Amino acid sequence: MPAQQVLRAYAQVLLQKGINLQNKQLLVLSAPVEAHEFVAIIAAEAYKAGASQVIMDWRCDPLTRLRYEQEEVSRFTEFPSWKRDFYLHYYHKKAAFINLISANLSLLQGISSEKITAWQHARHSALQEYISGMMASQVPWLIAAVPGKEWAQLLFPAAGTKAIELLWQKILSAARANGENPLADWDRHLLQLERRRRWLTAHHFVSLHYKNARGTDLQIGLPEHHIWQGGQEETAYGHFFNANIPTEEVYTAPRADQVNGTVYNTKPLVYNGNIIDQFSLTFQAGKVVAADAEIGNELLQTILQMDENACRLGEVALVPYHSPISLSHTLFYETLLDENASCHLALGAAYPTCIQNGSAMTKEELQQAHINDSVIHVDFMIGSEDLQITGRTADNKEIPIFTNGDWSASDPQS
Repeated sequence: MPAQQVLRAYAQVLLQKGINLQNKQLLVLSAPVEAHEFVAIIAAEAYKAGASQVIMDWRCDPLTRLRYEQEEVSRFTEFPSWKRDFYLHYYHKKAAFINLISANLSLLQGISSEKITAWQHARHSALQEYISGMMASQVPWLIAAVPGKEWAQLLFPAAGTKAIELLWQKILSAARANGENPLADWDRHLLQLERRRRWLTAHHFVSLHYKNARGTDLQIGLPEHHIWQGGQEETAYGHFFNANIPTEEVYTAPRADQVNGTVYNTKPLVYNGNIIDQFSLTFQAGKVVAADAEIGNELLQTILQMDENACRLGEVALVPYHSPISLSHTLFYETLLDENASCHLALGAAYPTCIQNGSAMTKEELQQAHINDSVIHVDFMIGSEDLQITGRTADNKEIPIFTNGDWSASDPQS
């Protein structure tokens, strides 16, 4: 592992620039058991920062794998009431939530899609209030990465015992946690993201046009009163937080019924440890009407049929081709990092925070505003070195947003 000082700096970034932990606030920390040493560092820093209690929610990949292998499908159709009560109890107490993740491509490889789908529906149904609240930023939450043995060996198969150390270096660099003053680095970065999202929101674009040499030619309508997000966001009670570390994106919600054309992926999509790659999606009036993948096509079709709105888009995210994570020339096989190296879209649910007063809207009101709802939110990467994105305003003025994969000259950060 890296030096304790560096790990403490990473923990401070997660606590201060991620969830923005407040004095006397509860912290719920979900993590793989393999990360227990770093978890102890986070807990120590959290108590030092004034946390009233740190509550652990441990995961163990080998036991999860055994469960899927050995238990019948019927066991995946019911979500335990005690686990639902656990999340809702701390959600209602306005706790801060950190979820530490580590990629494991073998976790659910070969597992019946029937079991995976059943569990997804059961979990979403039982935790609907909690999940909807997270999507609407009702409480501060954060997803961040920690190394795992399987992940390290996947990325650095020839490194032997040094693989974990190499992965730590990649994660810390992507998270801007290894500089002389990581907290100050994050302040500058968050300010840059804020300026970009304000510039985009101020233009009130009605649509975006994506085009590149791979064959992407996609028109995405944007809902009236949409808001661009990225970096810091705010809960309903005024608590600022940042939901992803690392993050390089600004994003909004598309209009669910106004997506037309075809888009091609540029990086593999990893879903429950399974790879989907070399695929295209064709949209008509917001819905996917044709989809084909050279790798993982059956799983792609399963995702698109997860519910009636899984075949519609829920997110439009902009990331420059020459972002720091992209420049690391590392394919992480983990969406948290790979999506911050590339422009991406997401199938499924949209974030209500991407429309004015969306956090206070009912499901019916969000539907009337053309904000998509689904049991899934699956990001896939579409950015390329030659990607062109043009925004169109209500008076039919066209403004270049991305030129050759990066922010255009009209962007305020250029």
